[in-house]
Amino acid sequence: MNSRKLALMGVILALLGSFFVFDIGQYLNLEALKAQQAALNAQVTAQPWLAAGVFFLAYVAVTALSLPGAALMTLLAGALFGLLEGFILVSFASTLGATLAMLSSRFLLRDWVQSRFGQRLAGIDAGIEREGAFYLFALRLVPVFPFFLINLAMGLTRLPARTYWWVSQLGMLPGTLVFVNAGRELGKLDSLAGILSPGLLGAFVLLGVFPLIARKLLGLIQARRVYAGWDKPKTFDRNLLVIGAGAGGLVSAYIAAAVKAKVSLIEKHQMGGDCLNTGCVPSKALLRSAKLANELKKAPALGFSGVQGTVNFPAVMARVQRVIADIEPHDSVERYTGLGVEVIQGQAKILSPWSVEVNGQTLTSRNLIIAAGARPLVPNIPGLEQVQSYTSDTIWGLREQPRWLLVLGGGLIGCELAQAFQRLGSQVIQVERGERLLPLEDADASVAVMSSLRADGVDLRLRHQAERFEVVNGEQRMIARHLDTGEEVTIAFDGLLLALGRVANVSGYGVEELGLTLRPNGTLETDEYLATRLPNVYAVGDVTGPYQFTHVAAHQAWYAAVNALFGSFKRFKVDYRVIPHCTFTDPVVARVGLSETEAQAKGIAYEVTRYGIDDLDRAIADEAAHGFVKVLTVPGKDQILGVTIVGEHAGELLTEYVLAMKYNLGLNKILGTIHSYPTMSEANKYAAGEWKRAHAPQGLLRLAERFHAWRLK
Repeated sequence: MNSRKLALMGVILALLGSFFVFDIGQYLNLEALKAQQAALNAQVTAQPWLAAGVFFLAYVAVTALSLPGAALMTLLAGALFGLLEGFILVSFASTLGATLAMLSSRFLLRDWVQSRFGQRLAGIDAGIEREGAFYLFALRLVPVFPFFLINLAMGLTRLPARTYWWVSQLGMLPGTLVFVNAGRELGKLDSLAGILSPGLLGAFVLLGVFPLIARKLLGLIQARRVYAGWDKPKTFDRNLLVIGAGAGGLVSAYIAAAVKAKVSLIEKHQMGGDCLNTGCVPSKALLRSAKLANELKKAPALGFSGVQGTVNFPAVMARVQRVIADIEPHDSVERYTGLGVEVIQGQAKILSPWSVEVNGQTLTSRNLIIAAGARPLVPNIPGLEQVQSYTSDTIWGLREQPRWLLVLGGGLIGCELAQAFQRLGSQVIQVERGERLLPLEDADASVAVMSSLRADGVDLRLRHQAERFEVVNGEQRMIARHLDTGEEVTIAFDGLLLALGRVANVSGYGVEELGLTLRPNGTLETDEYLATRLPNVYAVGDVTGPYQFTHVAAHQAWYAAVNALFGSFKRFKVDYRVIPHCTFTDPVVARVGLSETEAQAKGIAYEVTRYGIDDLDRAIADEAAHGFVKVLTVPGKDQILGVTIVGEHAGELLTEYVLAMKYNLGLNKILGTIHSYPTMSEANKYAAGEWKRAHAPQGLLRLAERFHAWRLK
């Protein structure tokens, strides 16, 4: 800290010390001021300019030093100087003091905070740069935080001091007027009977309703600001219009119809979206066939000999389509029409926040929900257009099995499909530039999956970076770079699966025209209520994230639909506290809450309890004795922070922990719950038992041991 900072810090500490040493706070309470009111009024009458100057400087000092008493001094201004003069004094003094406090915070603390937390604050700084003035105005108009905290916090941002001054001056005017008026009425109070005077009662009523009025006023200002340039229809054809009939869109429309709202659902391609047609359903159907292929290899261990099977790949892929067809009625036009949803098949084009064009017809709606989903990421790698490549969207059209399948990517889609194709008879080469597969999971879960893939015969190439593709004498090749050795590696294949993640669909249907904001990862930016920058336009599912899971899209849909339809009365913040997910490899990896890696990155203290499923009776009987249950808890307590389960049926086992975390049930409750024997779910009980043994009260146990020994005598 340089000498100027030290000097300023010394002055501030000296002034703060004087405030407390000399107990100046005793004069800043209502009782003391009321007792001195007559004397103070006399001084104001005798020397009004001097009294106003002293009051102004005192008010600036209190706010600049963030001392308690600013609200009381605002009331005092009304009592001593009246409504107009008091209002002018407080308005300028409070702004000057607040700005001095903000500048002091910036001078003393911002460099240190930026050096320590700059990366985490980058998003906040970007938001302040974009919307700082309006954000500050909202805080000043409807103070959800004490003003002194706003002063200090804004000093840590890059909001210009000039902007801070004028926005604070403007934003605090209504509140200042209300408080000064209340002080003026309190100053007239001579006896308890005066409490019932209309003026004082009115002042108190105004104090109570001001936050509500201010919030409504802020909403009107914001609406006027964000909807500038759009003509809002006087009437609407429907209450809600949903774009996209995947999980998020279907559930949104279902909820709206259930509460008797008039709702339309627009889908340009297939009902059910990615999950039904190219994602969850077909991949799990393929995994089931692959599982049987692997089960046949276990026949000798189960007492069978001579068991053989030959994979009929076209029949396997035909079965995948049959499974889709069997589930399709659940998401069909007929079903949703029967539920009361108007289903329109066609390309939607958003024209305004309240109107959408489809099939040449313009539809109006009070609210919109965007559920446009995402698509597989196709990388820009030289030569990619020369080779036969597939994504998780297109691979379901395969009818001829690839002999050599190259899988690019080590996330959950890449791992699931790599294992499935390997077990069905392809030779799979899986390439991942990281040190391990499933990088979002803990290392022990990742190791278990990698061991299983290698045991199945998958050729794992970790720390490899794809550089280009080429075709030589009819042979398709990928040229990769080994990131550790720098060696160039050539990998031949006859089929390529790109499994490098998914990108949100945010173009081609009007998002650009609405000027909706995108996050750095390309998803639509929404607030905690799932509204975009336009309060009547919401987004759910993969198009907004933060989790690209079918069940999260459905979860978000409830909040978006309810907030859209009933938000003028009550809005609900979307709850992401307990989000489970599964990777359906063999073994399955299922998780809810924190992983160890996340806990360490966030600096959250935790304990680990681990139970090996290889010790579970049912797992042994089923030839499934592998994997583990790992529970993270608050140190010394049974409160669950996160759970990772690796093994067969891990997704089903996880549900008990999801319920426990949702309703704040600890491991003691799971331990005290009867689980049927022999079942895989006993693994959860035994994991809780491991925690209990580690936290057994040793002192009491020693006393019990002595007691039982004494009873033997």
